[in-house]
This record gives sequence, structure tokens and C-alpha cells, in this order.
Amino acid sequence: MNKIYNPQKKDWKDVLKRPTQTVADIEGLVNSIFEEVKANGDSILKKYTEQFDKVSLENMLVSDVEIEEAKALVSDELKSAIQLAKSNIEVFHKAQKTGRVEVETVKGVSCWQEKRPIQKIGLYIPGGTAPLFSTILMLAVPATIAGCNEIVLCSPPDKEGKLNPAILYTANLCGVTKIVKVGGIQAIAGMTFGTESIPQVYKIFGPGNQYVTVAKQIATKYGVAIDMPAGPSELLVVADDTANAAFVASDLLSQAEHGIDSQVILVSTSKTMIEAVEKEVALQLEELPRKEIARQAIANSKLIYVEDDQTAIDLINEYGPEHYIVCVANEDFYIDNTQNAGSVFIGNYTPESAGDYASGTNHTLPTNGYAKQYSGVNLDSFMKSMTFQKITKEGIQAIGNAVELMAEAEGLQAHKNAITLRLNSLEK
Repeated sequence: MNKIYNPQKKDWKDVLKRPTQTVADIEGLVNSIFEEVKANGDSILKKYTEQFDKVSLENMLVSDVEIEEAKALVSDELKSAIQLAKSNIEVFHKAQKTGRVEVETVKGVSCWQEKRPIQKIGLYIPGGTAPLFSTILMLAVPATIAGCNEIVLCSPPDKEGKLNPAILYTANLCGVTKIVKVGGIQAIAGMTFGTESIPQVYKIFGPGNQYVTVAKQIATKYGVAIDMPAGPSELLVVADDTANAAFVASDLLSQAEHGIDSQVILVSTSKTMIEAVEKEVALQLEELPRKEIARQAIANSKLIYVEDDQTAIDLINEYGPEHYIVCVANEDFYIDNTQNAGSVFIGNYTPESAGDYASGTNHTLPTNGYAKQYSGVNLDSFMKSMTFQKITKEGIQAIGNAVELMAEAEGLQAHKNAITLRLNSLEK
């Protein structure tokens, strides 16, 4: 890990620079596949599944038989763990429900706001070396609570044409209405346009590699919303001498093992803590099955020493971490002054991995500094707010003249006439 002592504010941008990984002409490839899927549907999905996933599929839809087989392959212990996580996620997201907001702005003018579910939701769940069935919980559970009618899940098949049993078990448990064995760019394109197997959706959620991320961004050009811009996973820990160095190291490594382009950062007012964490990272790293992935991520990561809490919080807000762990004596100062973070974990016994799985908060969070302007996924992510108004005769008389004057000042005579006609009818 790179140790940096007392970085000057003018250098923070370089100090906090996130790792980048470029793919030649990725947008051109994405656009090309989108056009093919739009024109030819399922046949193109199968073509690219064979090319990228090395499997030829006759039927991409997961059958009831496959789901039952998957249930039998998931251990009772894992089922119980998934059910516990589901319960906690439900409790937290149900608490986010809000009722109708209504007000009479002036006598006779009633305005109110109500929320409605987004009817058709698409979920992208990566497969490969880390099949993220936990992300299904984070997306399908609030979608179900919101009342979304259709929840479509796409995930890439393995070389035998199957999905991970835990993915199928969790999707079935959480109310997913259709599961399709397709991944990558072609999956996002399928959900964008609709094919013979994949219904067109209104909003796409879920993580993925750079190809999937760019594909989601391209989807927005065709009128499909996405959860948020996404990048590699990241974690920032702020710790002083009250923290446990072994715990801090384990948290840093838990994010580092996500991928080689993940980034983890320790900010501390204690050089002693920085040295202790560096040693613990080296020790724990060697015990990890994914140590080669974590090792490359650690190379992108930093141990930053600053002299006081105010400098630390300013630097943290400048970075805007996806995950943010606070392990300090003066935790209230950090909590009260944190402006930019996806999700905050407080104290020695609140590891980030608890939020990834089972505490109840959502783990789909803004990365790459987008915590400065985006929220993580929550119940409202699956809903939209609609406003309503009803105006009585008394109400139109109260605001009518103001509307006439404003419309005329903007040169919109028809807008004015819509008011004038009504006011004149009341005078008669």
C-alpha cells in the first residue's frame, strides 16, 4: 500500500485519484451489439452468449425444474442465512414507506403527492468467480415491497448453461418474475429493447464490469433509466488509536478482493495505526483464496496520515467514498460532518461486510465519487413520485389573475386564455 503523510490540499486530487482501466473502443462495441439485439432479438443474445460465455443455449429462460433443482443444491445453512438477510432487508426498506403528502396552498387549491411503483424492473446479476446472489436480495426485496409488477433478472450462464444455484434460489425466494440466462452487453440490450425471451423494462439495476457499466449508460439513450453510474468497489476507513488494526485490515481486504481495480484507503491521525494496519494487511492477505486479486487492488490503495480530524473529514468529503467506516474516539464529529458517502459503518464491530449481506441496509451504492450527488439504492429507487391537484371555483379565482399575468409576460396567450375563459364563466 502507498503511504502518504500530510498531503497538501492542492495535491488531494492526485492523492485521491481512483484507478482507471481502459478498454479500446468499448462504446463502439456496445453500440454495435445494441443495434444487433434491437434488430434480431434472441438470436443475437444466443450468438454472443456462445461467443463470450462459451455455451450454446437452446432456451435462455430458467425453468421451474431448474429452480427446484437449485433449491436442492443450496445447503440448509445457506438458506437460513439468506432468509435472515432477506428479513432484515425487508424490515429496513418497509420502514422507508411514506404516505400521501397533501396541502392546500391557498383556499380552494389542493395539491398532493403520491408514489407509484415503476412497473417493469430489470436486474443484472454478475456470475463468474463471485456470483452475487446477495445483490438479488438488495434489489428484488425493495422492488417487491414497492409493488413493481415485473422483475426480470439476467445473469450469465456457466459453461454448462446453468446459473449458480444460490442465484436461482434467492431470485425465486424474492419474487423475481422471470430469470434469463444471458449476461454482459447483450443482457442490458435485451432489457432495453425487449426480445422474444426478455421483456422490455423501464429501469435497470445491478453491478457489472466495464462493458456492463457502459451498456447501462447507453441504455439511457433509449429511454431506459438506470440505478446510478457505477465503477469499481471502494472503501475508506478513518481510524485512530482506538481502532483495532486487525479489524481495519480485514475491512480493507474485504473490498480489495472484489477486483483488481477496487480501491481501499485508510485515513488516520495516528502513524502508529498506519504501521500496524500495513503489517496486518500483509499477514491476512496471504491467507485469502483471492489473494492475487486483492494484491493487485492493494497496489492501488493508500494509507494516508493527516494531523487533525478537520483535515481528515475535509479529505474524506473530497473523496466521497462508496463505503465508509468510522473507527475513532470522536465518532460524532465524523458522523455529523460527513457530507459525501454512500453508506457509513460506525465502530469496531460494524464491518462493511455486514452491510453487504445481512444488517438490512442496501449495498448498491454510488462509486467513483458519485456519492457527492447520488444516493444508494433504496425503496424510492423503485418508485416515482406523482403530483396531483384539484382546484375549485374559489381556488381558480384566488390564483387566476396571477397566472394570467405571468402567462402574458412569457408571451403564452393560450395559457392565459385557459384561465380567462374560466374566470369569465364564473362572472356570468
